Amino acid sequence: MPFLTIPFPAIDPIIVQIGPLAIRWYALAYVAGLVLAWWLMRRMAARAPVGPAGTVSAEAVDDFLVWATIGVVLGGRLGYVLFYQFQFYAHNPLSIFQVWRGGMSFHGGLLGVVVATILFCWKRGIPLMVFSDMIATVAPIGLFLGRLANFVNGELFGRPTDVPWAMVFPHGGPFPRHPSQLYEAALEGLLLFALLQLIWRVEPLRRRRGLTAGLFFLGYAAARAFAELFRQPDVQIGFLAGGSTMGQWLSLPMVLFGVFLVGRAVLAKQQQNG
Repeated sequence: MPFLTIPFPAIDPIIVQIGPLAIRWYALAYVAGLVLAWWLMRRMAARAPVGPAGTVSAEAVDDFLVWATIGVVLGGRLGYVLFYQFQFYAHNPLSIFQVWRGGMSFHGGLLGVVVATILFCWKRGIPLMVFSDMIATVAPIGLFLGRLANFVNGELFGRPTDVPWAMVFPHGGPFPRHPSQLYEAALEGLLLFALLQLIWRVEPLRRRRGLTAGLFFLGYAAARAFAELFRQPDVQIGFLAGGSTMGQWLSLPMVLFGVFLVGRAVLAKQQQNG
């Protein structure tokens, strides 16, 4: 047992409740993440051209907000159903629509946004990689807020530990645990956001279409794989081969796709110079 633990802050997951209607921190995190990302993308669109093809209009960013919202919600829910609780939802299909009970997957939400981005850019005639780079730079905002909401809810907590900053979570039994939600908020959110913003602000790098998006995939996969070393696996899945986790396995395709995008951006620039 550790000689010191930090008390878990007892924050009510519900901000306001009027009868059956409740506003939760988790829902607010999704809304705030989308709105802040939209605001920042709008500022980015108003700046100098992102690539040789020109700028992305602020109006396009406005329109994409609806597409992104649908992609995040539908993809996140379906990803959770397929990756984490398939057997349960196969026997209880109506429960799929009960999103207020929780159950969202980042990897599913990411796939939803990828599909929404491809369709939106195709319909509007927007350069896909230019728009994807812009989305990648703001995506960590939602990751940061989402992990903070996980912490407030006392869910997705870490493994038992004796580090001095361990916490006893309400649903985690009597053992002090890593506050892994905060680790992920710092790595997937703050650190990744700062790095991608720095890269995007360097014009020669910004003009390499797909570079920032590829680095987002690689950065998130690395941060998630590392944080999973401290996070308690979902009880219905547990540890997988070699002590790995579902989060780590789902991050592997992100590594491959990230390498592809970065390599494509570098080779395209070399061909232009040649």
